[in-house]
Amino acid sequence: MTYRRIHHWNNKQKNLLSNLNPKSEIAEQYRTVRTNIQFAAVDKKIQIIIITSASPSEGKSMSAVNLAVVYAQQGKNVLLADGDMRKPTVHYTFSLENHKGLSTTLVGNTELEETILPSGIENLDVLVSGPIPPNPSELLASHKMLEFLEAARRVYDIVIVDTPPLLAVTDPQILVSLGDGTVLVIRSKKTEIEDARKAIQMIHSANGKLLGTILNDAQIIEGHYYYT
Repeated sequence: MTYRRIHHWNNKQKNLLSNLNPKSEIAEQYRTVRTNIQFAAVDKKIQIIIITSASPSEGKSMSAVNLAVVYAQQGKNVLLADGDMRKPTVHYTFSLENHKGLSTTLVGNTELEETILPSGIENLDVLVSGPIPPNPSELLASHKMLEFLEAARRVYDIVIVDTPPLLAVTDPQILVSLGDGTVLVIRSKKTEIEDARKAIQMIHSANGKLLGTILNDAQIIEGHYYYT
């Protein structure tokens, strides 16, 4: 996906660029990703989309947020869920409290309706991670997680789940197996080719459907554009 590098934007602004500047290159390229996912849904409805990466700091959370925004701009009813219960970031992006969220829902301390928060963007709701639990993998593999996803399917057109990196912990493989499709984010000059291959193998071994990849930070000399 293409965007001009803007050095003075902070992380929050960068993550919400598709909303703050919908005519930007990066917003247009996320709309292209949205279109490609729609084309990938020829034989199966793609409703729950898992966003992951091979390793940390490859841009997966930024991609999850911007993809959620462009789906909402299309008029879809969208839920962005922070499935990274180890290093959550979604609540920072939207300046939300993280006292209750996915983790408290899965342990039964709160109802889903109590934890869904408005993002401030039309058609887009947010489920933050909640307090970091001691057993994220067990919670994600629980029956309560299946119940959450089924409840979300009934309410939302699109559910986008931001997950931890595949090579770091087992959490994302669990979510890959539960979603309708997975987008792998890789970063130019950072993601090792072998790590990307391992990540793809892990998606397949979890019986996940790889929808495609987003290449982040790949410079194109002509025109000084970058891919994200």
